[in-house]
Amino acid sequence: MQSKESIIEPPKKFIHIEWREFWAYRDLFLVMAWRDISVRYKQTLLGVLWIILQPVMTMAVFTFIFNRMAGIESGDGTPYPIFLYTGLLLWQYFSSTVNNSAQSMVANASLIQKVYFPRLIIPATSVTTAFVDLAVSSAILVVMMAYYGFMPQLVGVAIIPLLLLIVTFTALGIGLFLASLNVKYRDVRYALPFFINIGFYVTPVIYPAAMLDKYPVVKTLFLCLNPMASVINGARTGLLGRSTIEWDTLAVSLFVSIIYFLFGLFYFRRTESYFADIA
Repeated sequence: MQSKESIIEPPKKFIHIEWREFWAYRDLFLVMAWRDISVRYKQTLLGVLWIILQPVMTMAVFTFIFNRMAGIESGDGTPYPIFLYTGLLLWQYFSSTVNNSAQSMVANASLIQKVYFPRLIIPATSVTTAFVDLAVSSAILVVMMAYYGFMPQLVGVAIIPLLLLIVTFTALGIGLFLASLNVKYRDVRYALPFFINIGFYVTPVIYPAAMLDKYPVVKTLFLCLNPMASVINGARTGLLGRSTIEWDTLAVSLFVSIIYFLFGLFYFRRTESYFADIA
């Protein structure tokens, strides 16, 4: 009986995903995704309720500090709590994906060193974990919209997949780059929380993008180079319906997010060959 021989070769193209191989290992992807989801709140008293409590408590504290004390308003008459919560949901999805994917290769070093499988599976599972959190936390947004009397526009619901696509491309692109970098330079784990916090304040999460109208050059750079700014702004205008959707900035953000993803994928595939050696 002849034995089947498998030859593992480095990728011939750096910006390329072996979809057939990825599909062949789909069970591993599902197992790792379920593992990440199930162990997060294992042996915790409140369990999955932490997914809801974290953004709700953050919204309550930020509303008191920035709205009541600092006097920051939504700018279009939208009640500040629902204005803030909409931005927090998307930012939480983005930051969780970036953070989890950046730490994923080091966290699974023992598995990488023993078994061959498409390495992209590991950072890709971070998207599913963050998406579950987003889906559960979104239930509170639905309740808040009903409480404040907001009926989402049809176009607002229709663009949700586009907004999530932009966030996913951006977060996964940055995450792939940082995951590769973290394998060699462990400074990433210390620097990443700092830069995520900086990104939170330069993105219009707690304040409206209109506050940057006095600085048109800065606003243009923020909306073009930071896709999260356009995504959060688009979600608020689409779902809450107090202003018009800026399709041009969303188009630019989609293009920029694809660039981020391709760059992250390029760097990940270029450094993939020595992950098992130095992880």
